[in-house]
Amino acid sequence: MEGPAKERKIKINQTTVEVVQADITAQDTDAIVNAANKALAPGGGVAGAIHRAAGPELYQECRTLGGCETGEAKITKGYRLPTKYVIHTVGPVYKGSDIDAELLTRCYRNSIELAARHTLKSVSFPAISTGVFGYPMEEAARVAINAVVEAVKEFPEIQQIRFVLYDAPSFEIFYKTLSEFG
Repeated sequence: MEGPAKERKIKINQTTVEVVQADITAQDTDAIVNAANKALAPGGGVAGAIHRAAGPELYQECRTLGGCETGEAKITKGYRLPTKYVIHTVGPVYKGSDIDAELLTRCYRNSIELAARHTLKSVSFPAISTGVFGYPMEEAARVAINAVVEAVKEFPEIQQIRFVLYDAPSFEIFYKTLSEFG
């Protein structure tokens, strides 16, 4: 990631929703969201990076949670990460059906609800399901941003939602999609 950081912010009631190109494991929000697998095990992509940065204690705690179903969210400590908590959510494997958007929406909404229940004020999200789960980035961005915009109306105590995209093409898609909202 070279060059100056770009970001886009909009205000939804009392919540700032922003898009940045950065490393999710370096975020200092109250929680970061892990695009997890159902076993909450270290893997590739976002989950692998988060587990490597947090250290083995993260997986030790994850093993006590009994896994996680698609669309659900569970919370652990952040361990060696700069964030206090990791919220784990399992996105859908993309099949091109109507249920895909519903399940992806649940990932974002349930993560925000869980953050609110734990009195957290800020959350960083990756682009859930867009890696090996195959969700097309443009469609995922629309679903994700719409889900967050709706959820923060219900949970106004969340003051900041940050979408953290690792590469420039993903960032540009989320940036353009967020721009359509404000």
